[in-house]
Amino acid sequence: MASVSEVAAVADAERPRGRLERKASAIDHTILSPGTVSINVKGAFIVDADPSNPPTPSDDGAQHDTDIRLPNHISVVSHVALDIGGSLAKLVYFSHEPDSKDPKDPGGRLNFVKYETDQIDQCLDFIKRLQLDFHAQNGSKSGKISIMATGGGAYKYYDEMRKVLGAEILREDEMDCLIMGLDFFITEIPREVFTYDDTDPMHFKEARADIYPYLLVNIGSGVSMVKVSGRREFERIGGTSLGGGTLWGLLSLLTGARTFDDMLKMAEVGDNAAVDMLVGDIYGADYSKVGLKSTTIASSFGKVFKVKRRGETQAEDHGGLSHESREEDNDASHSQPVFKPEDISRSLLYAVSNNIGQIAYLQSEKHNLEHIYFGGSFIRGHRQTIQTLSYAIKFWSKGEKKAYFLRHEGYLGSVGAFLKRQPRNWGRRNSFEEYPVVRPTIQHREA
Repeated sequence: MASVSEVAAVADAERPRGRLERKASAIDHTILSPGTVSINVKGAFIVDADPSNPPTPSDDGAQHDTDIRLPNHISVVSHVALDIGGSLAKLVYFSHEPDSKDPKDPGGRLNFVKYETDQIDQCLDFIKRLQLDFHAQNGSKSGKISIMATGGGAYKYYDEMRKVLGAEILREDEMDCLIMGLDFFITEIPREVFTYDDTDPMHFKEARADIYPYLLVNIGSGVSMVKVSGRREFERIGGTSLGGGTLWGLLSLLTGARTFDDMLKMAEVGDNAAVDMLVGDIYGADYSKVGLKSTTIASSFGKVFKVKRRGETQAEDHGGLSHESREEDNDASHSQPVFKPEDISRSLLYAVSNNIGQIAYLQSEKHNLEHIYFGGSFIRGHRQTIQTLSYAIKFWSKGEKKAYFLRHEGYLGSVGAFLKRQPRNWGRRNSFEEYPVVRPTIQHREA
C-alpha cells in the first residue's frame, strides 16, 4: 500500500473534480468507520499569532490558542477531543480551510480552545456549534461528531456531555493521552519544542524520532512527573500537590485577581524583592563561595513578618494619638497596603515554580533522565514561569541538563485523545503504536 506521502502526492496531482469525488467518498467512509481517519501531517506548521492582535477571551469564555496548519490533509474528521481538568477544559478539533483559493490544496488545521472548567456549559455549547457546522459542510448523512474525552472531567461530566451533545463519548486514560500527545508534538510538529535562555528566549529544537527516555513534568492543578521509556512504556514516579491550583487558590485569597491570567499579568510587573528575603538581604552581597547571587531567593515571603511586625510596632508607638488621628492613620494604611498584589503574585509564582523545578531535577537524577519536558496549563507560555523552571534545572544540574517547553503545553492530553482515533503508525516518523483500542490499521511502504 502507498505511504501517506505518496497518497498526498497523488492527491495533489488530481483535478478539482476528482478531489470532490474523493471527499464525498471519504465522508461516507468516515461515517461508517471513523477510526480509520488518518491525519496527514506532511508540511505541518504552527500559525504564528499576529503580535498586533493578540488572542483575547470571547464572550462565551473561550480562549483560542495558536492553530497548527495541516496543508495536505483533505479527509473528513468526525471527532473532537476534550481534556477536562480541575481548572481548565481543553478542546482540540479539526477544520478545513474556508478561504482556500487553491482547490488542489485546501488543507485544514488543528484548532486549540480552552475554557475554565467552571464554564463547562459554555464549552459544550461550543461543541454543539461545531456539530452544526459539521453537518452544514458534510450533509445530513454525516451523523454526529464523536467526543474523545480524557481527564477527571471525562467521568465527572460524562452524563452531562451525553445529554447535551447527544453524541458518542469515548473516555480515554489520562496518562496514555498525555504521553501520546507529547510524543506527537516532539516528533511531528516543527518549531513546537524549545528551550529558554536569557539571550535566546525561544530556541527551537528540531522534531526528531529518537526521543526516549525522558521525564514529563505535567503541571496542572497539581503536578505529575512521568518517566517515559518508550512507546506505551511509562511510569508515574512522583509529583507534588503544590501546582497551578495552589498558585491560583492562594492568589485568590491574597490579591484581587479573579482569573489565572490576571494573576500572571500582575506577576509580570511585580517585584518579589519587596516580599522575599534575598541572599543580599542577609550577606549584603553575593555569597560566591557556594554560588549564590545576591538576588537569589533565600526565603520566599521572608520579609513579610519583619515588615508586618514593624508596622504593628509603629501602631503601638502611636497609641497616644487621638481617636480621630488613629482613624486617619488607619484609613491611610488601608488605602496604601504594605504589600502590593503584584509583588505577592511574583513571589508566589517564583515559590511554586522553583519548588517544581527542583523536584523535577531530583527525579531526573534519580532515574538518570537527561531530557525534561514541562507541560500543562500552568505554564501558558508565560515568560517568568518558563524562565524560573529553566533556571532551576540549569542551576541544580550545574548546566548539564536543560528544560524543554512546548508552545501547546496545555493540550497534551486533548491532542493525545484526538490521536486515539487514528490508525497505527500514521505519523511521518511512525511515532505511535496501536493503543488498546480496536481499530483497523494501515501499512507503510518504505520510500
